[in-house]
Amino acid sequence: MSTKGRIVELRTKAFFATGIVICCATLADTAFGQAAAGPVKLTLEQAIELAIQRNHSLLATRTTIQQNLAQEVTANLRPNPTFFTDWEYLPLYKPGVGFLDYLHDSTEGDIGLSYMFERGEKRQHRLEAAQDNTTVTRAQVSDSERGLAFQVGQLFVNVQLAESTLDLAQQDLKSFQETVNISARQYQIGAIAENDFLKMKLQLVQFQSDVEQAELSRDQALSDLRQQLGYESVPADYDVTGSFDYQPLSVKLEDLQTKALQNRPDLRAAVLGVKASNSQYTLAKANGKQDYTVSGNYSHVNGLSALTFSFSIPMPIFDRNQGEIARTRYAINQAKEQQSASTGQVLTDVKDAYEGVRSNDRLIQIYRSGVLEDSKRSRDISEYSYRRGATALLDFLDAERSYRAMQLAYRQAVAAYLTAVEQLRQAVGTRSLP
Repeated sequence: MSTKGRIVELRTKAFFATGIVICCATLADTAFGQAAAGPVKLTLEQAIELAIQRNHSLLATRTTIQQNLAQEVTANLRPNPTFFTDWEYLPLYKPGVGFLDYLHDSTEGDIGLSYMFERGEKRQHRLEAAQDNTTVTRAQVSDSERGLAFQVGQLFVNVQLAESTLDLAQQDLKSFQETVNISARQYQIGAIAENDFLKMKLQLVQFQSDVEQAELSRDQALSDLRQQLGYESVPADYDVTGSFDYQPLSVKLEDLQTKALQNRPDLRAAVLGVKASNSQYTLAKANGKQDYTVSGNYSHVNGLSALTFSFSIPMPIFDRNQGEIARTRYAINQAKEQQSASTGQVLTDVKDAYEGVRSNDRLIQIYRSGVLEDSKRSRDISEYSYRRGATALLDFLDAERSYRAMQLAYRQAVAAYLTAVEQLRQAVGTRSLP
């Protein structure tokens, strides 16, 4: 190979080597960046916002707004004019006279146009009724968003409860494992009986089972929450973040009910439903007006040309749309009753949710009055005494079970309180409580 060829070959190899190094460096930086970023963690407000944007059921519900807007276009359309034409008495064979003369003198041709004029401002009333239906649908979609926000909040609290329970189970397992290790050494030197050591080992299985169950509950809670967020909206290893603790809420029932009457979208939909029912009634009365049709026709008959104009209108002897008028009039009363029922339901929902928050608040105060500290202190004393041979095994295990049960009950009480607060937000119809 010539010197020039070797130089070209070396340059080519150097080029490819440089490219490989750059690619490897890029991949390494990307991997490092992903590792440094860690899993996605969502706060409660972020989770609710994501669900409102990406939840597929809600997105499907939102399409009803576009469907109603399309119906508005249909309602605002005018009737189409009617074009008609005919040519009669065409020969099947050529007559004895000239063909063109026959067509001019012996056939008939007509061409015309007709148009139906609507009376009673039907088009305007159709559009108004369609627009009112759209406003009702918008309020119903907002109510679906309210319900979704509560579902996400409830599932978010479930995840927090599962993770808190898992953390407790892991701490208990670690602590009890240390006690088992001490018991093993004591058993080896003959400080405790074999039966007591076996009971310790069997009790350890319960702690290990608690950890496995807590991990399962956490994974299932995250999976259920992911479904509401939009399955593909978050990665599989996502997590939640936020305070899982009691936060006192100082509100007045009267303020909450007043705000709910202003904000609840289902009540707004009921109020708008009365207006929509009135629009349907007005449209039904307009449809009772008979429409008339005007037409013009040009005819060529037997060599003569003529113009014809006509006017037609149905005679309202039997059908005056009286049935539909009566139905829509009763529908107005139905909508008013539904509005009254919705008002009462709003006040009831707020009252129930408010009492739920107060009840859970009182329960948490019981735990925070010193019960939690007492159970932990009792467990610590029993553990300390058992490790030094001053307490029987059964007493220690009983103190351990009491402590664990008290901690789990408190965490469940916190979760119930946070869920009750979310229920109150849903009842009031806003995330910002007064």
